Amino acid sequence: MDSKTPRRVTVFKNGCPKKGKMVLVPNTIEELCFHAGQKLDINDCKLYTSKGVPIDDIQLVRDEDVIYVSSGECFTDSSEDWITLNVGGRHFTTTRATLVASDPESMLAKMFSSQKSWKSARDETGAYLIDRSPDYFAPLLNYLRHGKLILNEGINPTGVLEEAKFFGLTGMAEQLEEIIKDYDKDEDKPLTRQEFVRILLSTPSNCELRCQGINLEGADLSRLDLRYINFKMANLRRADLAGANLSNCCFERSCLSGAHMDGASLSGVRMQRANLEGASLMACNFEDPTGVKSANLEGVNMKSCDLEASQMSGVNLRVATMKGANLQNCNLRGAILAGADLENCNMSGCDLQEANVRGANIVGLSLEEMQSPLHMSLWVHTQSGRNEHDQHLDVNLDDPIRIDPGIP
Repeated sequence: MDSKTPRRVTVFKNGCPKKGKMVLVPNTIEELCFHAGQKLDINDCKLYTSKGVPIDDIQLVRDEDVIYVSSGECFTDSSEDWITLNVGGRHFTTTRATLVASDPESMLAKMFSSQKSWKSARDETGAYLIDRSPDYFAPLLNYLRHGKLILNEGINPTGVLEEAKFFGLTGMAEQLEEIIKDYDKDEDKPLTRQEFVRILLSTPSNCELRCQGINLEGADLSRLDLRYINFKMANLRRADLAGANLSNCCFERSCLSGAHMDGASLSGVRMQRANLEGASLMACNFEDPTGVKSANLEGVNMKSCDLEASQMSGVNLRVATMKGANLQNCNLRGAILAGADLENCNMSGCDLQEANVRGANIVGLSLEEMQSPLHMSLWVHTQSGRNEHDQHLDVNLDDPIRIDPGIP
């Protein structure tokens, strides 16, 4: 090499073979210490080769050398300096350089910047004891290793954020705060059909899919096979479930108001206290072909629902609210309607053979054009002037009838 060509060296902080700085080699070792210290923000420098040999003569420095700079402490061989941490009972093994180099201003960097800088209790294996959550510490250590924030499924980003703040990892904390903001924005955003189908495909067919409280408002789930899914307390307002197979699903206390469910299969479904006000369920099938498991709609809100031509034999509609519902030509054989509110319902053409409507409110109920005999016992609630009274009617008629208990 031409003697006039300047020599260049790469300087690193002692024990940290990352974030090196390029320095021109001056005329004296003192000048090199000064320039290296300025580049790395180190005072009172000492220089070492990569083998840990002190450098005290500028003539020993060659072009493209790697030099480690310390502030007085002994040389640390980062390639062999492994550290084991016992964080909340779980062991993590890493290098000192990983803890120190990525974020030199962090608490971890200050704790392990040199072998003598931090005195801490150790367990029986010699691992440093740190009383923090291991689940939240693992993402921190991975971030220090490769500089990327990766959160495994089930890890709460808020918990990781608290650990990042505790250990002074400001860069990581800023990324986590942005992630949490995005989570908060999307928390109430309904899932799309594509997103929900992706969930279905990722779940083994022999596992129950729990979708409690899920937000599927307005989602298009028509014609999907959704059997045995738990939709308890889910939001399915105005969802399109037409032609879907919902057999043995749980919709307990879920919201299905305004939903479109025409032609859906609902055998064995559980809809206790669900809200289906204004929903369309025309030609739905609630019947269990085996006759073993009847659909349970006890306490359901079906105000103004359209259930025309649905198969509902044996369905439990005890104390259901069905005011103004359209039940034309429904099969309600053996159905339990005891205590149900059937005010102003249209049940023309319904098959109510062996149905239990004891205690139901049938004010304004229309039963025109009955196609089969009606055998039932009704408690009719009426009003006349200021006096309220209950009238018990025993009905056993073979002819088509209309009952309008609103007329005295």
